[in-house]
Amino acid sequence: MENTKAPEFEEPTESDKDLVSYVTGHCDSWRDWRNSNYLELWDEYERIFRGVWASEDKTRDSERSRIISPATQQAVETRHAEIMEAIFGQGDFFDIEDDVQDVNGNDIDVSLIKAQLADDFKKDKIRKAVDQIELMAEIYGTGIGEIVVKTEKEYVPATQAIPGVIGQAAIGVQEKDRTAVKIIPVNPKNFLFDPNGTSIDDCLGVAVEKYVGLHKIVKGIEDGIYRKVNIGPMYDTEDLEVTQEDSQFQTDKVKLLTYYGLVPREYLTDMGDTEELMDLFPEESDADEYTDLVEAIVVIANDSLLLKAEENPYMMKDRPVIAYQDDTVPNRLLGRGTVEKAYNMQKAIDAQMRSHMDSLALTTAPMIGIDATRLPRGAKFEVKPGKAILTNGNPNEILQPFKFGVTDGNNLQTAQAFERMLLQATGTLDSQGMVSNVSRDAGGAGMSAAMGAIIKKYKRTLTNFQEDFLIPFIKKAVFRYMQFDPERYPSVDMNFMPTATLGIMAREYEQQQFIALLQTLGPNTPVLPVILKGIVQNSSLTNRYEMMAALDKMSQPDPQQQQTQMMQQQLALQTAQAQLALVQAQTAEKAANAQQTQVETQMMPEEMRVKVVQAASNNLDRGDDFGKRLQLADRILKEKDINLKAADIASNERIAVMQMQNRAKKV
Repeated sequence: MENTKAPEFEEPTESDKDLVSYVTGHCDSWRDWRNSNYLELWDEYERIFRGVWASEDKTRDSERSRIISPATQQAVETRHAEIMEAIFGQGDFFDIEDDVQDVNGNDIDVSLIKAQLADDFKKDKIRKAVDQIELMAEIYGTGIGEIVVKTEKEYVPATQAIPGVIGQAAIGVQEKDRTAVKIIPVNPKNFLFDPNGTSIDDCLGVAVEKYVGLHKIVKGIEDGIYRKVNIGPMYDTEDLEVTQEDSQFQTDKVKLLTYYGLVPREYLTDMGDTEELMDLFPEESDADEYTDLVEAIVVIANDSLLLKAEENPYMMKDRPVIAYQDDTVPNRLLGRGTVEKAYNMQKAIDAQMRSHMDSLALTTAPMIGIDATRLPRGAKFEVKPGKAILTNGNPNEILQPFKFGVTDGNNLQTAQAFERMLLQATGTLDSQGMVSNVSRDAGGAGMSAAMGAIIKKYKRTLTNFQEDFLIPFIKKAVFRYMQFDPERYPSVDMNFMPTATLGIMAREYEQQQFIALLQTLGPNTPVLPVILKGIVQNSSLTNRYEMMAALDKMSQPDPQQQQTQMMQQQLALQTAQAQLALVQAQTAEKAANAQQTQVETQMMPEEMRVKVVQAASNNLDRGDDFGKRLQLADRILKEKDINLKAADIASNERIAVMQMQNRAKKV
């Protein structure tokens, strides 16, 4: 019986070769387009940020100085720190809510998932990865991350009882598997995409190419993740290195290309039944390879070895790559970064500073003209303190010190003006620059306007990050946890919301506004707890949640205090009603007295007439005295009648005034 031995390595099929040719062909054309448009600029952006000089960065051929201004570095770090503070400055950077109404009114599933997700993000160092992605977005204009699902071994302390021994236990560690969802920062120089697309999902496909250690590929083959192929090291270009070094390490590296996108289904099924598909295009056509496309993941090593090819295994059929623009460039996948905004001013600053340094070299270093024919034979000429110079003749005739002009001190002032323009272009004015820029307003209005403009620019970047990167990443991560770790993450319909809103600059500005409002309203304002809660909420205090809970209790009225206030209000109301009744009684009394006075006044003329008649009829000596007395009495009565009428008119006027006053009090 013949003894046959299985082949050590898997031989690629024709379908495998076609798939490799399909993927590498597209990626080569995408790489050529990207390199011709962006690679040179990206390399220079990196050098500017790192402060590394290169000969191709000269601003003129005669330039000798290699100084690089740190203005762009400051702008990048300022914007990066502000965005990271806005995302992670207040602890939780996301929130989850039910997408549908909970019939039972129990939302514990969402709260548990949120807590579990936050804990897993800490273990997988998501914050650190996002920090690197955002920094690359500031430098290159686009932040890119690749989502990777791994099964990691986790070791936890454990205590286990010893069988057969009472009261004793063994202390050690327990090993268990944990599903980890990580996001890997991707340098744009390692990212390929279809130039026809404007987003990750809009492209025919995207790919990540990089150098990895040979041992990682071998480990993947041993674990059954990759096919068993004859793999070896390969290094052909430095363009894939994440940083520019004088010499790159090239030993035991494998060039790995991971493609996420559409491929013809026939390449994944060993050709299968493809006759019906080919009938759609009976003649050879460029559209043949784009029929019946399926979303797939393809991994190729060293541009030729197929390590993995499968349909997209994720339940949502989404691509595990996320990208966002630091600053929006419409209808383009790649964005605009801080270095690109500062590029022109950075070149101007470097040119001005280097010309100043070159001028100093000519005006400060000692230079001397020499008659070479009158120096001793074989003399080595040097200029230094205490040096004796031998000459064949008078040194005043042979040696002549000289210098080229005077260095202009305005060069540095011009460079400072360019630096201020750079900070304006990037929206990263520091406190000193901001004060000098708005000092002409001589008030807080100018400062508020400058702060508002800067904060609005930061919010634009933050909006791009949240909508295009943060929320899609959280969704993709949760869906992968639900698929590969359903015990800890049950399938629940949820909405994800970012909680990052303001950076440290915006929060400090809003704190000032809250404090000014509190000073204006005073400590007795009823909205005092609301203002204090806003101040605490915008702070970075570790115990701000406890303080906010205490302020919520302050805003809720005490039942006893509320009852006391109601009793005081009722007492005050009763007192006011009693005072009103007293005033009404006094007014009625005064009105009755006025009426009585009026009646008495009307009766007084009659009483006077009776008294006059009685007086006229008494003590009559002669007959004609009675007639004279009657005439005199009649005159007196007429005069009194006139006086009484005048008094009556005055009394009526007083009564009318009193009645009008009473009506006014009632109203």
